[in-house]
Amino acid sequence: MGMAATDDRFHVLAVDDSLIDRKLIERLLKTSSFQVTTVDSGSKALEFLGWDGSERNMFNETSISPKNHQEVEVNLVITDYCMPGMTGYDLLKKIKESAFLRDIPVVIMSSENVPSRITRCLEEGAEEFFLKPMKLSDVNKLRPHMMRTKFKNENEKPEKEEKEENEEIITTGEADSDMQQLQTAQSLQQQNNDSENNNNKKRKSMDEGLSPDRTRPRYSDLTVMSS
Repeated sequence: MGMAATDDRFHVLAVDDSLIDRKLIERLLKTSSFQVTTVDSGSKALEFLGWDGSERNMFNETSISPKNHQEVEVNLVITDYCMPGMTGYDLLKKIKESAFLRDIPVVIMSSENVPSRITRCLEEGAEEFFLKPMKLSDVNKLRPHMMRTKFKNENEKPEKEEKEENEEIITTGEADSDMQQLQTAQSLQQQNNDSENNNNKKRKSMDEGLSPDRTRPRYSDLTVMSS
């Protein structure tokens, strides 16, 4: 596996089982100031991308394993079509089926000009289909695809952050509302308790005022007059 030093340049993952073709692709890409990683099979490409076929999300989409995910961002994958084991078309399908990898542009190369093959790859999501040997003019077509994906990701990031902030505000607002409702309920309960206490005091006072000792007339100091 060949890999250039990490920097701010676009990073291309080149996949080809032919050493000669890999060297040619690497030289052309580096001439155009791309960062390049080369592998000789589709399975190694998926391994580099962090793809893990054993993990599937709720929509049954192939995902990547966080522990295997590469820190180096890949901006484009260019792969040979005819390779032993996993073909370039199979690799394309794996990438496009992944919820985490599907936005990476994929370009297919082949030494055979087969219209049905070209159509199938483009319908599956390939950005380009180049005939070998690859030329510098072909490499020049790669940058727009990477630029478009980069701008898309940059535009989606603020939207995602804004959505998360709004969700946090809503959650905080709901918590504040619940607290206000609780405080209101406690205040009403306290008012009811105070009112009940006042009523009890009034009732007790009235009962004391109407007791037999207080209502019986005093006759001890009166003189009884007889007719």
